[in-house]
Order: sequence, then structure tokens, then C-alpha cells
Amino acid sequence: MKMNGIWRNSISCLRIRKLPRRYQSGRHPVAPLGSRILTDPAKVFEHNMWDHMQWSKEEAAAARKKVEENSAVRVLPEEQVKYESEAYKYWDTFYKIHKNKFFKDRNWLLREFPEILPVDQKTEEKTKELSWDHVKTNAANGFSRKHCPTVPEEKHCEESSSLSDGQSEMESDFSKLDLEAHRKGPPETELFPGSKATFRILEVGCGAGNSVFPILNTLQNAPESFLYCCDFASGAVELVKSHPSYRAAQCCAFVRDVCDDSAPYPFPEGTLDVILLVFVLSSIHPDRMQGVINQLSKLLKPGGMLLFRDYGRYDKTQLRFRRGHCLSENFYVRGDGTRAYFFTKGEVHSMFCKAGLDEKQNLVDHRLQVNRKKQVKMHRVWVQGKFQKPLHLTQKSSKLVFSHHYHS
Repeated sequence: MKMNGIWRNSISCLRIRKLPRRYQSGRHPVAPLGSRILTDPAKVFEHNMWDHMQWSKEEAAAARKKVEENSAVRVLPEEQVKYESEAYKYWDTFYKIHKNKFFKDRNWLLREFPEILPVDQKTEEKTKELSWDHVKTNAANGFSRKHCPTVPEEKHCEESSSLSDGQSEMESDFSKLDLEAHRKGPPETELFPGSKATFRILEVGCGAGNSVFPILNTLQNAPESFLYCCDFASGAVELVKSHPSYRAAQCCAFVRDVCDDSAPYPFPEGTLDVILLVFVLSSIHPDRMQGVINQLSKLLKPGGMLLFRDYGRYDKTQLRFRRGHCLSENFYVRGDGTRAYFFTKGEVHSMFCKAGLDEKQNLVDHRLQVNRKKQVKMHRVWVQGKFQKPLHLTQKSSKLVFSHHYHS
């Protein structure tokens, strides 16, 4: 009965709001992180993964000590230059060796990021199903907020607040046609791949397509949607294009170094509804991250969403690095020459807000991964965020200007 009440309240909120459903967000967004909670430590090895894990003081202290130890010796400056200038070569070699066998398909994407789906008649039922999954995690999310992890993090600004009632009333003054025309972005005078689509997605750092094909599979029921995907490893892009599920009519894969802001994209700025940035930013030099986010922000339509997920500070991957692999603070190089940075929630907030995006979700996902055969426990830490480009609606014919600004 209680769950049914939550569900009815959620539906009511969705009906009241005038913004597209995929942008609904409150002050404390639901964290779709799963609901497998470890309540009895004696049962820790009964499952491979536990959600919303609380770190003990001893575990937090041990993690800090490990990072201090493995970052004490830095990679020589001349070698660091090589890892930066030849980064694409290391990733190209990676995909030539592993092809599409290294990473599993990210079938969890639509559960964590339902914003990937366009909200229309053809995907309405799927969106309802995903929204129900989110409602079911409310109890687990409450547990997470109650038991805050003790791992130290940077201080960060207050999360974005929800729209005021006054703003919601203002929205009703505009017809659905006005909103639809606005969401389509600026007028398009030239044809480009996906120019006829009404909903456009870009995945940055697509690799061998472990996100591309789960998304394309879902978008089969939404022919008005188009997916762009890019990677700066040409070998990875070739793997995507040669995949039997690749459809040029609904997908455009291309080689692109997102750090190079002089190279053009195959579409105009301000035309994307969604940008997916999953385990990509961590491979970029920290000094270049802000520039990348600034550029990606320009590609979004007003109201468009940038969806982010990456390594968090003190993830087991960071703790496993040996001395001599640290490039700079919390930035490491693997044995194959690829690199990884480990974020805090505060760092993520700062970068995306500096790019002019409004924070809709920013959370740390703490999980406990278990190797039951070896009886080993490993803490996984990821940071997940959703950031929206402010919406500006102008109706010149009636001299009426309507704009939204979501303030952090």
C-alpha cells in the first residue's frame, strides 16, 4: 500500500509539471542505484555486489593511506608528455588487442539514465517502466542518505532546487507547439547526418559500442531519434561501424578528439538533446577537462541534458595502482599507457556548473564488490551526475520572453 501511494504521488507530479518528463527532478533526486542492502555482515559473500555501502573509519583511513603511498613517486615529466601527445595511440592499440571483448554491454544505461529515451508515444511505455524502477529505489535511497559515507570529499555548492510554483504557472502560458519548436533547436539550413531527427543523442568516447548498441536496440521503436557516437581511437570507431547492428540510417560513428576544439562535429551546435559522457572524462588530462565540458555544453539544445558517470575517489581501481604510476594528484597511467582520474562530487559539480550547466543530480555511488571464490571484498566508488543546459524560450511575435534559470 505504501509503495502504491508513492507511485500515485510520482504520477501526479509528472502530470502537474509542464516540462518534458525526462527533465523532472526535485531537490533530492532519486538515486537509481539498486536496492541490495547488506544488513547482516555474515551474509556478505552471498552476492557479488552490495549497494549503498557505508565506509567504516578504518576503511576510509586505509584508502587514504594507500593513495598517499601509490602517489608518492610520480612519472617523469618527459614520459608524461608522451602519454598526453600519444594518448590516441594507446587507446587504438587497446582496441586492436581486445576488440569488443573487454567491456560488457552497458544494459544498465537506461535504468540509470532514462533521459536517453525520447518521450513520445512510441517510447511512453518504456519510460513508465523505467520510472517505476526509480520509484522502487526510494527506500534504498533513503538508506543511503541516512548512512552517509565517511570517505572525505571536497565541499561543494548546494544542489539545484526544483522549479517554483510561479515558474510552473508561467510555463502554461506557452502552447505545446511553442515548446516543441523550441526543443528542436535552431533552424537548420543545411542537411547533415540526423538533420531530420527530432531527438539527437551523442555518446562521447563510444569505444567498441558497448553503449551504442543497447541504445540503438531501444531506439528501434523511435525512428525520429538519431545517435551520434565518437572516439579518438580510429580502431574503436571501425569496430562500431562493422558491427552487424550498426544502422547508418539512425547512427553516425566518427573519429573525434574532444580535446581538439578546432575540429568540427558532423552537426551544428545547439542541436543535441542528450550527451552521454560515461567513463571518458577520467582518461583526459585534468588541465583539459574544463575545456572539453565547455565545448560539449555548446552542442546541447537549451534544456538538453549531459549525463555523466565516472570513477570516484578511492575506488578500488585507484587503490590498486602501484608506486611509479601516478602522473599527478589522483591521476594515474596504466601499464598499457591509458590513463585514469578519480573524481570527487565537488569537482564534478564545479566543472559542469562553470560550463553553464545546471545540476540536476550529483551523487556518489558506493558499492561493495565481492569475489566469493577468493573471499575478497572490494569497494567500488563512482560519481554520477545529470546536468541541464538552461532553457530560454522567446516568443518574438507577442513580444513575450520566457526564460528559465535553475540556480545552484
